Amino acid sequence: MIVTVIGARPQFVKAAIVSRALQKVGLQESLIHTGQHYDEKMSDVFWRELGLPECSVNLESGSGTHGAQTAYMIERIEAFLMSQTPAPKALLLYGDTNSTIAGAIAASKLQIPIIHIEAGLRSFNRSMPEEINRIVTDHLSSLLFCSSDEGVRQLAAEGITERVYISGDVMFDALQTFTGEAEKKVSLDSLLPFKERPFCLLTLHRPANTEKRENLSAIFDSLRATGMPVLWPIHPRMRSKLSQIELPANVHVTDPLSYFEMLTALKHCYKVFTDSGGLQKEAYWMKRPCITLRTETEWVETVHDDWNTVTGADAEKIQAAFKKSVSEKSWYPLYGSGDASDLIARQIKDYLK
Repeated sequence: MIVTVIGARPQFVKAAIVSRALQKVGLQESLIHTGQHYDEKMSDVFWRELGLPECSVNLESGSGTHGAQTAYMIERIEAFLMSQTPAPKALLLYGDTNSTIAGAIAASKLQIPIIHIEAGLRSFNRSMPEEINRIVTDHLSSLLFCSSDEGVRQLAAEGITERVYISGDVMFDALQTFTGEAEKKVSLDSLLPFKERPFCLLTLHRPANTEKRENLSAIFDSLRATGMPVLWPIHPRMRSKLSQIELPANVHVTDPLSYFEMLTALKHCYKVFTDSGGLQKEAYWMKRPCITLRTETEWVETVHDDWNTVTGADAEKIQAAFKKSVSEKSWYPLYGSGDASDLIARQIKDYLK
């Protein structure tokens, strides 16, 4: 049996597609939900939409400081792993969240092999908790799957060369699998709290932006200057801060979007503003120019020909990026051909023989 640890909405999407592939090759899987994302719109809706397997346990970790949250998860993941008879053959992890590093630490102490999907990503910004999580998880892992050859090169630079594979990106598998279904089930008109077109899509949740008033001001001044409606599905952590923010009239706040709703909004938007990681890739695959409100990106392949412009919270750079025209002729496929989950499942099965 493989145990998979997930806890945040991007991981739910990845697990939905990889779990199907594991079943196809005859591998049994048990899911641990850490509860890192616990709001109904950030968690439960993904099970209804994506057909995820039922979890064996929900640790209900909730929010808290990074140390407290991670420690809580480690203790409970360890207890679950130790309770299993026979012992799990491997622990499967995605990405770079606190759920990821907690699973890696717990499994490594019990000498359970670790499988890491989305290995080798680096922002080279160690002030980001996610960067620490990536590095530690990669160095504890026994089987590593990279979205592109950039990840393989980075792991080699850090001395990790064994059992490293380029798989492509399972998020691309998910986007190809679910976009058609999302279109059938989600009406754009019912999703948007305004009637104007075109519109832009915004996600904003990283502390480097949300906890610095000057950064928020620069971002919102730039959004105001677009003169275009902006849809902002707000992270629950930000909702309590809305009373402290002077929102531009063209920025429209909504509850978090489900995966199907986000795919629909992304497909029809004009441009994307984000400080997220995964949305940069999804914008690229949907051929929507992205403006990344950070000073770096892990997804370095997407920055070609202005498809993804990294601006930070610099108002001048943001506005200049918004005004750029992007030629669809310059687009080319990135991160695989949509069969990453099948490749990963087959490789895991071979590894566990």
